[in-house]
Amino acid sequence: MLKSIGRFIVGVCMAAGLTALGCDNGGAPAAGGKPKLAYITNGVAPFWTIAEKGVIDGAKEHNVEVSVVMPSDVNDQLHRVEDLLIRGVDGIAISPIDAENQVPLLNKAAAKTKLITQDSDAPKSDRIVYIGIDNYVAGRMAGQLVEEAIPGGGKVAILVGRLEGDNARKRRQGVLDELLDRQDNSAGNDPLNQELKGAKYTIVATLTDQIDAAKAKSNAEDMMSAHPDLVGLIGLNAYHTPALLEAVKQAGKMSSIQVVGFDEQDATLRAIQDGEVIGTVVQNPYMYGKESVRVLAALVRGDNSVVPQDKFISLPARQIRKGNLDEFWADLKQKAGKQP
Repeated sequence: MLKSIGRFIVGVCMAAGLTALGCDNGGAPAAGGKPKLAYITNGVAPFWTIAEKGVIDGAKEHNVEVSVVMPSDVNDQLHRVEDLLIRGVDGIAISPIDAENQVPLLNKAAAKTKLITQDSDAPKSDRIVYIGIDNYVAGRMAGQLVEEAIPGGGKVAILVGRLEGDNARKRRQGVLDELLDRQDNSAGNDPLNQELKGAKYTIVATLTDQIDAAKAKSNAEDMMSAHPDLVGLIGLNAYHTPALLEAVKQAGKMSSIQVVGFDEQDATLRAIQDGEVIGTVVQNPYMYGKESVRVLAALVRGDNSVVPQDKFISLPARQIRKGNLDEFWADLKQKAGKQP
């Protein structure tokens, strides 16, 4: 899949060489016409393919036209949003890559169309509602898996794609607070390059890789080399568990280093099945897509009752272990249109 590609689905008008909607309707659906929506991811990944299936099903159910746009990076995401606003779209659901620095862009979009966030929030923007998990709680859930996998404690390292996103920052803080036995500190933001010691666990470092699996593997190798007594690697993105497992296997340390991560890549689920990984924390990308369409369709049609008072539609994270793996995986394959 090309990183710069934007997918178009469910009867979207197309313009040559562009990935935005090719129909300028001035930001409102024509009388009796279908609302035109856009679902913007924060990259290209199997996670977003599952979300796209939810978008497709939601578009059929709510009688709207939707484009799914998968930008390659923050600059590409900016250009995609600008292009959509120029061409006219009734609603946008976006996973912001850099929430803090994208506030002006998001506010510009919110002034011209119905804007919601999904997967990752931008709470300082004028978005109408956020759809997703509580990433701080999800981080604590990952920390709980670490506690199960490494009950004796020890040195661990955290690996993350990038920390500009609201989701990544909160996940990391949740992991830290769980392992360091802290109370709720969801607004915290511990220094990146500082060893953090608790009663049982020491977080030796947090390393970023800019959503590059090869770099994630290299970072894991560096951590194992720098800390021969390392007992755990914690990945905060979907590609981390497979990349970190590969590094650990090649180092011959499967018996001494545990890997815990996020999301539901097939390689991660196979590792749980084979007993190589104790579990993973999963979101619900299918419902991210479907709920985004439901909410935007209602908002465009003048129904604001879909927005709760706290402007947060929660799709709770789950811990997947061997005991609930088969049911989860079968459902995942069905939603992705694969054979069980």
